[in-house]
Amino acid sequence: MHMKEPQRTTQDILEIMLSKDNFSRWLGLEVDACRDGYCRLHYRIRDDMLNGFGIVHGGILFSAADSAFAFACNAQGHITVALDVSISFALPAASGDELWVEAQQIHAGNKISLYDIRTTNAGGQLMCVFKGTAYRTSRLIQ
Repeated sequence: MHMKEPQRTTQDILEIMLSKDNFSRWLGLEVDACRDGYCRLHYRIRDDMLNGFGIVHGGILFSAADSAFAFACNAQGHITVALDVSISFALPAASGDELWVEAQQIHAGNKISLYDIRTTNAGGQLMCVFKGTAYRTSRLIQ
């Protein structure tokens, strides 16, 4: 007789992902909300995240948005990977700025889903828009 694996919550899945995600921890990401198709997180820009012009490196904004995307599309427990992503920058950020990232699923297909990820500053100004296409595999997150 086989015992059925206990149902894991979104929080369980998020904790598994974060425990293995050294880069998101290095970024200082704090996840505020996460459920299937949605994630909201925030983080603070540090001096070691700045480029040669003294503003946040675009790769930092991209990476934080990519992490929110990953948390949102993997929350249902199946390994889900990015097929295509893009980012458009609107405003620069400086050291000490707190940024908020919100990932929202805008289309859910059988295997393919689309996401809109927006980063704003503490004043609610749009910093960048990240668009992602995700592919859900049949493999479960372990």
